[in-house]
Amino acid sequence: MARLGQCQCTNYSGATAVLCSSSNLEEIPKDIPKDTMFLKLDANKITAVPNSTFRHLAHLQEIDLSKNAIEKIDSAAFRGVPDGLRLLDLSGNLIQRIPKEALVNLNAIIRLSNNPWHCECTLQEVLKEVHLDPESVNEITCQTSAQEEYAGKPLLHVLDSGINFCNMHEKTTDVAMFVTMFSWFTLVISYVVYYVRHNQEDTKKHLEYLKSLPSTRVPKETISTIL
Repeated sequence: MARLGQCQCTNYSGATAVLCSSSNLEEIPKDIPKDTMFLKLDANKITAVPNSTFRHLAHLQEIDLSKNAIEKIDSAAFRGVPDGLRLLDLSGNLIQRIPKEALVNLNAIIRLSNNPWHCECTLQEVLKEVHLDPESVNEITCQTSAQEEYAGKPLLHVLDSGINFCNMHEKTTDVAMFVTMFSWFTLVISYVVYYVRHNQEDTKKHLEYLKSLPSTRVPKETISTIL
């Protein structure tokens, strides 16, 4: 058994396993051997999975990132991961949102349980596209939600009841657009009313000015004298 920094490397019948469990790691090591098939990174203090983290590991079959403090997963975090990946464990972290692009191209079974999920359209779309671990799927719970009444409930139960977060998003967008259009319409009407009133006042002042001008008509007495 060889050591790799705070990790241990083992080999069973030609399968390389890198064991980094409970090693106080704050980020994913960059010097993981290229022939690694099983990568155990659970029970550390990792907070993020950057883009293309595992792109050089062409033989990976399992990645265990459970029980960390992961909050951010970049959209290309698992770019380059081989089609042979069988398991990706992201359970027990601090993930609230995850880009759809980060997981949809993976063939692996994925564990997402025990995270403080914010349930909305993107998460719903992720769940439809990925291969969820059937044993832990009921532990994917909405800590917060686009609709407050679903907070604290298992996401699968919410979706099974017929709730569609994507429709809610569309309705919210439609309402926002209507409010914006109504605000613009009100602004235009207000401007037109102001313009008309302002012109009326200007016209009235102009008429009053014309009335105040002295008359230019010649008096009758003057005409008689001339004649």
